[in-house]
Amino acid sequence: MQTLEDLLGGDVSGRFVLVRSDLNVPLDGDSITDDGRVRAALPTIKRLADAGAKVVVTAHLGRPKGEPDPKFSLAPVAERLGELLGAEVPLAGDLVGESAKKTVGGLANGQVALLENVRFDARETSKDAGEREALAAELAALVPGGAFVSDGFGVVHRKQASVYDVARALPAYTGGLVLAELEVLKKLTDDVARPYAVVLGGAKVSDKLGVIANLLTKVDRLLIGGGMAYTFLKAQGHEVGQSLLQADQLDQVKGFLAEAEKRGVELVLPVDVLAATRFAGDAEFEVVDATAIPADRQGLDIGPKSRELFAGKLSDAKTVFWNGPMGVFEFEAFAGGTKAVAEALVASDAFTVVGGGDSAAAVRQLGLPEDGFSHISTGGGASLEYLEGKELPGVSVLGEDS
Repeated sequence: MQTLEDLLGGDVSGRFVLVRSDLNVPLDGDSITDDGRVRAALPTIKRLADAGAKVVVTAHLGRPKGEPDPKFSLAPVAERLGELLGAEVPLAGDLVGESAKKTVGGLANGQVALLENVRFDARETSKDAGEREALAAELAALVPGGAFVSDGFGVVHRKQASVYDVARALPAYTGGLVLAELEVLKKLTDDVARPYAVVLGGAKVSDKLGVIANLLTKVDRLLIGGGMAYTFLKAQGHEVGQSLLQADQLDQVKGFLAEAEKRGVELVLPVDVLAATRFAGDAEFEVVDATAIPADRQGLDIGPKSRELFAGKLSDAKTVFWNGPMGVFEFEAFAGGTKAVAEALVASDAFTVVGGGDSAAAVRQLGLPEDGFSHISTGGGASLEYLEGKELPGVSVLGEDS
């Protein structure tokens, strides 16, 4: 696997470099509400620009349906990237069309340009390898004599044209962000410092079936919060009222409970919850035992006893991985559980990893110090698939000869 350092070890001045970044930021209209991924992408882009390369960045935003859609334009990202670089970043009006060719062709040494949303082209996510390869070939043609740097960790678990196929069409290098993420994940799987605790939250158990099954063979403690906790509570025979429940996963979850007991893994569930009358930020709620949620109420956050319990279970851990909020943190009234877990990690002496996605967004939204964690991942899905033991196509392809 060749790295960014290998590329920079040669002379890249005047050479085109196509960089796949993950710039999939949350937007409120045209305003970026969390620029964490843009800032994470900056070091690799800046190093290449400072070395005189003509840097062409490709990325996606949201889930357009394979055709241009103004609400998913990367225009706000180009503006923010330019602010962080201190230089204008021109945005091509398309991906591989005339605007892209003109924009890339007009780059000066050390300048950065951004191509429009790669998912505006249906070939990017096609299951047909031939279609993806055709798009990859057109991307490669934009940068004659160029190289490819894979630096979008949040997409390396996808076999997509700008992630996988283009790495076969150009000399490919692993970017600094991807390398850093992989190094952290190896610390969560190889020679882990113990006790090793994992905190999982979020809405659905079904999103994390594989990772739970794999982690039960590796961790000492597994703390479950968020919407997925109610399926675990129901599997134990408790009333969960109107709380989020995946009834079709009950047998699977019962299997997890049995496996945890068999392996001696401490599986920790909430002991109390904030039970609300409806799903709303201003909903009336009361703190109730997690084993006795009223039939007409729904749990929207873990309660104060659970927060204390979870913090205690994390206090002596040496390694902690956290993925998924403990409640509906977007509503201030139901953000306390997520904040309590985050604060427990900040106070810990453990190697602490925030597994991207909503967890990373929560850290920033709740105003917690990012440097209070050992690492905040930029790729929730990629992190989970790695911990599940799956191969990441966008990483494995980087070990092939281009």
